[in-house]
Amino acid sequence: MNPVLSDVEVPGGALRVARFGTGPRVVVAVHGITASLMAWAGVARRLPAEWSLVAMDLRGRGHSADLPGPYGLAGHAEDVNLVARSAGAESGIVLTGHSMGAYVAALAAAGHDYARVVLIDGGLPLPLPPGADPDAVMEATLGPALARLDRTFPDVGAYVDFFKAHPAFAEAWTEEAEEYVRYDASGPRGAVRSRARREAVREDGRWLLTEGEAVGAALRAITSPLSLLRAPRGLLNQPVGMLPDELAAAWARRLPALEDEVVDDCNHYTILFEDRCASLVAGHLSR
Repeated sequence: MNPVLSDVEVPGGALRVARFGTGPRVVVAVHGITASLMAWAGVARRLPAEWSLVAMDLRGRGHSADLPGPYGLAGHAEDVNLVARSAGAESGIVLTGHSMGAYVAALAAAGHDYARVVLIDGGLPLPLPPGADPDAVMEATLGPALARLDRTFPDVGAYVDFFKAHPAFAEAWTEEAEEYVRYDASGPRGAVRSRARREAVREDGRWLLTEGEAVGAALRAITSPLSLLRAPRGLLNQPVGMLPDELAAAWARRLPALEDEVVDDCNHYTILFEDRCASLVAGHLSR
């Protein structure tokens, strides 16, 4: 299933949007901080036939890289709601987001009537230690993802090989992971690099780490059924996930209607790419 690509007008230009499938029931999906709409291809292809999935390249990423700022998750949320309206009535749409996209989805859902909201390995405010430098925390958390934005590669194949060696993908490489990486590659031979703009990633990462109160307020304002799917392993396949059990439990106490589920034997990336994990996510979205 190849996506049908189009553009949706937003302030400052147009976002690149992809629709996977032709079913009348719709999922609108938001990608992570250095990702693109192709992060959702594996999940989309595992949805039942009556469903379709609409994903976008957020401004500063993919084929929306040239859209101007300002960046920041609140602005992305406004763009997401415009995409959702272009896809159909919000009240019939399942809204989901992965990683940073889960925070964007939470902000987009506050005050809007989505059928359901599904946060995937993100969306819960991340505590920033008192006095901590957000840029230093970002480097510690997103190190390899940020480092690749400064690198150039001799060709697309070398860029793919860089991802194949990533700890999260080293033992879980798939055709859809390669498709995702090739979509992100840009530039002539000898100077291939990621489409994601470093300034967009840094501004969004700083927003994410410093605006926890805004995210918490958005979560509390969501009236749609709300669920969280978590990976038990992290961005580098480490044994502690991005959203540890204690953080999820604390937010489950604050949000009694939140449904929290761990998708076993996945890491932060493979929850969207590995066949069993992506199938479980697709089943949850379409249930």
